[in-house]
Amino acid sequence: MNGDAVAGAAHRFAEWFGRPPAGVWSAPGRVNLIGEHTDYNDGFVFPFAIDRRTVVALGDRDDRVLRVGTSHDPEVVSIHLDELSPDAVEGWAAYPLGVAWALGEFGADLAHARGVDLYIDSDVPIGAGLSSSAAIECAVALALDDHWGLGFDRPTLAKIGRLAENRAVGAPTGIMDQTASLLGEPDSAVFLDCRSLDADVIPLGFEADGLSLLVIDTRVSHAHATGGYASRRASCEAGARALGVESLRDVRLDDLGRAAELLDDETFRRVRHIVTENQRVLDTVRTLREHGPGAIGPFLDASHVSMRDDFEISVPELDLAVETAQAAGAIGARMTGGGFGGAAIALMVDALVPIVTREVMAAFAEQGFREPVVFTVRPSAGAHRDL
Repeated sequence: MNGDAVAGAAHRFAEWFGRPPAGVWSAPGRVNLIGEHTDYNDGFVFPFAIDRRTVVALGDRDDRVLRVGTSHDPEVVSIHLDELSPDAVEGWAAYPLGVAWALGEFGADLAHARGVDLYIDSDVPIGAGLSSSAAIECAVALALDDHWGLGFDRPTLAKIGRLAENRAVGAPTGIMDQTASLLGEPDSAVFLDCRSLDADVIPLGFEADGLSLLVIDTRVSHAHATGGYASRRASCEAGARALGVESLRDVRLDDLGRAAELLDDETFRRVRHIVTENQRVLDTVRTLREHGPGAIGPFLDASHVSMRDDFEISVPELDLAVETAQAAGAIGARMTGGGFGGAAIALMVDALVPIVTREVMAAFAEQGFREPVVFTVRPSAGAHRDL
């Protein structure tokens, strides 16, 4: 974490709560290089932690009250540890306080825990598909685990973050985001089997090959707890039931002909996206190992087409970002995240970054779209204690 950000969070904690913090922790957002909506279908994903982070400063209390404040809201939210439940808090505070509740669900003895004050700050863009939510959950989970001496390992902390998001926030997401935020390493991505939860950290080689990953935040906001995300998950579950399998992970490419006969057109296309996307993840990892990052572009491009046409989660701004980056020479480009807004990513040689940025800005202006926010991200380290 940037030293200024850590020092700033510690300073603001002292301003808010009248004393220095006992420690500062941080966790990154993530970019999903490929593997969209496959996680809750027991499939494969390939995300990496980014150099945009959420920082949490924590201080002890002499009672059993949890208080949480953030740079995004002037109000401090308080709750007694005995009153924690998945429905106890609404709004942004459901993320950190939901984590505290979820720790208890995984066996933490909160009956004897002392309360804490938390101050949260972040430079992970909200609503951009870079998992600002998991960054909060993982930073808070690691901070509370360390401070309370709970001893959970990182895969368990990922499950705790997912439970908080599913139950306290009400977003039916999988475990990919939390795993990337907790297990990420520099210039590497996490190849995660979402059924077994086996995770393999694989070097990307972007730096050695002179490649940059450009994020194009369309500033079309999305929210996983509402809208089309839940309906897409329901379609996948309906497709699995109709095909007689536990999850769409069990459907192979050569099963798609039978699926087309059994399913209505919309459900079939949802299923086809998941099945082909799982294969694209496997192909990307294999190609990366055998030929390096410069050869993975076709899988990124095909992933976007599948999300646009079969899963129908893109929007015109995302399509324009992807098409403009491709036309300007990107190796590959796709939307990333849950869809219905958020960000696109484009992999390119370093020298193309200013050119693609200029072309994207011009294309958005020509279409009358809101000006996007364009920046590069580096695959970076996962959650850790900073102070």
